[in-house]
Amino acid sequence: MKSTLWQVILSLALVMPGWCDLTLPSEESVLSTLFREHPRLMLTQSELEKLKSRSVSDQVLQGYVAQMIEDADKSIAKPELEHKLIGPRLLSVSRDCLDRVYALGLAYRWTGDEKYARAAEANLLTVSAFPDWNPSHFLDTAEMSHAVGVGYDWLFYWLSEESKKTIRTALIEKGLKPGIEVYKKGGWWTISEFNWNQVCNSGLIAGSLSIAETDPEFATFIVPRAVKSLPKALHAYDPDGAWMEGPGYWHYATRYTAYGLCALQTALGTDFGLSDMPGLRATGHFPWYTTGPTGLFLNYADSGERSAHKPMPCMFWLARQYNDTAISDAEHALLKQGKATPEHVVWYVPPSGSAAQALDRDRWFKSPVDIVVMRSAWDDPNALFVGVKAGYNQVNHGHLDLGNFELDALGVRWARDLGSDDYNLPGYFDKKKGGKRWDYYRNISESHSVPLISGEGQDQTAKASVIRFDSNDSEARVSIDLTDAYQKHANKMVRDVTLTNSRKAVVVSDHYELTSRQDVVWAMTTDAEIAIQPDGSAELVLSGKKLIARAVEPEGATFIVESAERPEPEKPNKGVKRVLIRGVGVTGNFNVTVLLAPVWSDGAVATIESGLLAK
Repeated sequence: MKSTLWQVILSLALVMPGWCDLTLPSEESVLSTLFREHPRLMLTQSELEKLKSRSVSDQVLQGYVAQMIEDADKSIAKPELEHKLIGPRLLSVSRDCLDRVYALGLAYRWTGDEKYARAAEANLLTVSAFPDWNPSHFLDTAEMSHAVGVGYDWLFYWLSEESKKTIRTALIEKGLKPGIEVYKKGGWWTISEFNWNQVCNSGLIAGSLSIAETDPEFATFIVPRAVKSLPKALHAYDPDGAWMEGPGYWHYATRYTAYGLCALQTALGTDFGLSDMPGLRATGHFPWYTTGPTGLFLNYADSGERSAHKPMPCMFWLARQYNDTAISDAEHALLKQGKATPEHVVWYVPPSGSAAQALDRDRWFKSPVDIVVMRSAWDDPNALFVGVKAGYNQVNHGHLDLGNFELDALGVRWARDLGSDDYNLPGYFDKKKGGKRWDYYRNISESHSVPLISGEGQDQTAKASVIRFDSNDSEARVSIDLTDAYQKHANKMVRDVTLTNSRKAVVVSDHYELTSRQDVVWAMTTDAEIAIQPDGSAELVLSGKKLIARAVEPEGATFIVESAERPEPEKPNKGVKRVLIRGVGVTGNFNVTVLLAPVWSDGAVATIESGLLAK
């Protein structure tokens, strides 16, 4: 491939303000340090031998290896992969192939049993015979390129020359060449801040490096451009590791970041400074803080409906990369209730044996999407937890949910986010102002625990920011300026969320400066059964536990209940309700303040008199 001015510029070492010292490789030099033997991706043979030696005395590793081999045995029995799209996506097939290749490939390398190699080869040949890897939805192509690249690399010395040629040709024609066309055209994901950037770049890195000694032109083109592109997404972790698309997508994005950077490190001996991005260094702590005592994430954006914190192998990579055993120890703790993946073996970090790291009970993540989490305790499954988000409504996978809160107490989630709807709904990702995305209930303000004014939700392009955050031993408080979201009807709109009464209750208070007479709504979305009491308060019952919602202001306000259920083709939200307060025909300065008080085991119910609210 001919040199261009762009390639000359790319060869310079540049300092990117606020990021790190990033050395951008040139096409001429990028493969100068290539490890020419196989396997070269993720886990070299020498590192595998070290793991095997460790496993002799490391019972934890032995357990993870046994689970990996169990996965491999199950993969042998699975039906043949099919080129079958769901909506516009082949993604489920690409991911299935990836899971099979990692399990079968590593099982073969660990045991030497050729039944695993034969099964892995069969899967690789099957997808090589597909008509394409669905480049119109390039995530599918990138994940398949990753799967095929790793399989080719790990089985290199076992595969026949005929199989290698078939697999290599498919990887080039159906993965790498379509990827090169995207780079040449400046495809949108090459300049994206979101998960597509990490997945597509990292998948192509792995695929191209797997064949770099026989077909170097693909890696020499792809790797420099991927290294140039990746900081656009890795910068989104700054300054403190939060992820704009929510904790669920944090895992997807960070897992592929680990794949890509690890492939560069093992194949080339360097990641060109990408792992020095400051937010990436801190990001391993983000999933802990955004997990409530119920085990559920703070489910903002297009999270799964009940998205929970489950084992994530990239935590081991982060722990190893940044010498932070607190991250790997937390992952080991999760794995006691979950299941290890092959990547947990590939990136294995042994338990440190150290005492658990002391964590702040309250944390403000000052990312482009402000996230504040507050809790009463870390070691109590019944603890009180509240998470609140600000940020901007046009974030990728975003909902109209500025100021939304989620609440755990007594081992259950009281205030919840419904999560994503079906991605195949028409126009689901049309998020521009007036776009089809905002026709779907789960994406709009009316399904979230946020204010409504005159029956309307938030401006679809609005931004919101944290303007105050206080934390002490007994209380915590966050204030979010929501004015931009309601500028059509309000000169000022601020939401305060306070953990009060020695962290035994939550107060949510909305402060309006309305431009004219309006109807306003305070709302909370919940799975609880709701009974309105004679004094106007609401008693919520969920899993045998109780929470009392009491309107403090306006005086005399009474709760009402409405259903959150929806007709097809949207998800039904069966049994989900909304508990509301309506202010009818109000104007000027107007406040709605609600006390949410769990009924603790001693029967105590919090009152409003104490706490930061009075300050």
